[in-house]
Amino acid sequence: MTFNTSIRAVITGVVTLAAAASATATLSVYPSGNARMPHNDDYTVRVRTIGGDWQDLYEYKVQVDMDRVQDASMVQFDMDEPVEVMVKKNNGNFSDVRIRPTERGITYERMNDVIVFRLDRPEYLSVEFDGDRIHNLHLFANPVETETYSESNDSVMYFGPGVHKPADLPNIQLRVRSNTTVYLAPGAVVKAKFLVDGAENVRIIGRGILDHPIRGIEITDSRNVLVDGITVVNPDHYTVFGGGSSDVTIRNLKSFSVKGWSDGIDMMCCRNVKIDNVFLRTSDDCIALYNHRWDWYGGSSDIAVTNSVLWADIAHPINIGGHGNPDSEEGETIERLSFRNIDILEHDEDDRPYHGCMAVVCGDNNTARDITFEDIRVENIQEGALFHIEVSFNPKYDKQPGRRITGLTFRNITYNGYGESKSVLKGYSAERMVDGVTFENVKINGKRLDSLRDFETDSFIKNIRFK
Repeated sequence: MTFNTSIRAVITGVVTLAAAASATATLSVYPSGNARMPHNDDYTVRVRTIGGDWQDLYEYKVQVDMDRVQDASMVQFDMDEPVEVMVKKNNGNFSDVRIRPTERGITYERMNDVIVFRLDRPEYLSVEFDGDRIHNLHLFANPVETETYSESNDSVMYFGPGVHKPADLPNIQLRVRSNTTVYLAPGAVVKAKFLVDGAENVRIIGRGILDHPIRGIEITDSRNVLVDGITVVNPDHYTVFGGGSSDVTIRNLKSFSVKGWSDGIDMMCCRNVKIDNVFLRTSDDCIALYNHRWDWYGGSSDIAVTNSVLWADIAHPINIGGHGNPDSEEGETIERLSFRNIDILEHDEDDRPYHGCMAVVCGDNNTARDITFEDIRVENIQEGALFHIEVSFNPKYDKQPGRRITGLTFRNITYNGYGESKSVLKGYSAERMVDGVTFENVKINGKRLDSLRDFETDSFIKNIRFK
């Protein structure tokens, strides 16, 4: 018997599928009972191991899209073997459902107002009824936790199920000392930001939620910091901010934001950063990598972003090269960056200077070099452009134009859509050029990119290659 067995039997649990649940199956559903966070009744969602009993999920209300803030839904659970997910649409009829990223190839069975689909591995997904991407269901099937705690001690800061709102804290923040593990248990809701400043050997892990903090996590002048597994809901500012830090790993992070300046992950003058398996739906840049600003100097290097899903309701999914040190004769360099196996679900930006799903835009005397984008799938551009590569001067942010962009590679990029603005590929002057950009197997609506005819260009570019 296959997954296409009668949908009625699957929903009622009358039929046990041939792939019976193993004795070591792990499916973790949380929280137990009310999450003490707003609930959204647009959908009823359940999950089970193959042939097991259905378990209810808590449908969180999360807000999306700063243009006109709307209520969407979010559920999550942990899994380490195939599961079935049931989604019931509670309000109104529907004719079509899309489960994105579409590259995953997830199909569903339907009966009346219910769909059922199978997941063979952890996934971060958007379930959209009749093209509604504003009131959609965000489904986060996390990998199973491998490390848990049940109480605080000298090296563990523990937050158990329930709401934690520390009183009388300056800036509503919790400072994390060196050699500390912060554990947010499943069902934990923390209404504060975590500040890691001048610290080392810090881990912030678990399946809990940071709810409406000023910022989610701030990592400044620190090293050897891990953020793993948590969800950040609608911070006033960044989800994760890094300044002058090194050896930072961010993985399995999920985030939503709806305010101006509420970027996802921003790094300024950071080195040796790994960002893996994150889902960011933000109303400013999803990921922004910068050089000097405020107290941090010295450039940025060796940053890798992999296996992630980015959704920019406003601004860029990926933004590189802003903010630098215009007072330095040589400027600062941002280098050795890579973005691999990434799904960009949306890009929507009204202002032309800030277009670009993949933007490398250098100002403030910055040099950007040795940057690779590989295996990137762009699904939709509401307003914006696919590429924006420019040595520029933006008086709103820059005191000087950028210095140079060199050594960019775009490999195995796909986009299927229409109506976007032209991409940009420009230098600033004969002394401030874009030199060395390779487009390899870039396909737009199935056609390989082989020239600059769909770009805005100028005379300050050279060594542009198409393969």
